[in-house]
Amino acid sequence: MSRALLRSVLELRAPSCRALPRIAPFQQIQPRCAFNTTAPIVEPISPIHHPNNAANPTGSQVRPIAFKKSHPAEPPAPIPDSVKTLLPLLAAQPGHYITVHIHGFPYLVQEGDQIRLPFKMPGVLPGDVLRLNRASVIGSRDYTMKGAPSIDERVFECRATVLGTESEPMRIKVKTKRRQRRKRQAKSKHRYTILRISELNIKNLDEIEASS
Repeated sequence: MSRALLRSVLELRAPSCRALPRIAPFQQIQPRCAFNTTAPIVEPISPIHHPNNAANPTGSQVRPIAFKKSHPAEPPAPIPDSVKTLLPLLAAQPGHYITVHIHGFPYLVQEGDQIRLPFKMPGVLPGDVLRLNRASVIGSRDYTMKGAPSIDERVFECRATVLGTESEPMRIKVKTKRRQRRKRQAKSKHRYTILRISELNIKNLDEIEASS
């Protein structure tokens, strides 16, 4: 029993001489999947100058492509004596329309249309005929005549008949002020004038010359 205890004590004091496990040398691990490589993109060192890209365009050089002209082609030349040439064609076509101005408000109407003015026209009665002599556009299906800013009143005749006046229901708005018990009622009842375009004619050159 004593020999066994002595042997165990000696083994504890002496360094262990057990053989370490043998480790295999490092081996290169082969990848399970490989990636396809593409050729690198090489940018040109100096930009290629296009012959049409002139830095400072002159008479012999062309304007750069990056800059576009606002009018690549010259606008068409105006038709000489367009009023004398196209006015008979405009007058011959049916279905004329006109943009008349009444107290600064433009209205696009045809013959037979009704206009509800946003105010009550003073000095008119139902049945009165008004001559509308301010217009900016007159046209038909294929032709349009524009004024700068208005068309000569000798070119057309536009008359409107007063049908009457309309009124909206009475509106009452209660107005109050902060920290005051007093209340004030504001009543409003707007009235409107109703017109009907009874006549719309476009004159010919002979009628214009005769009237002038």
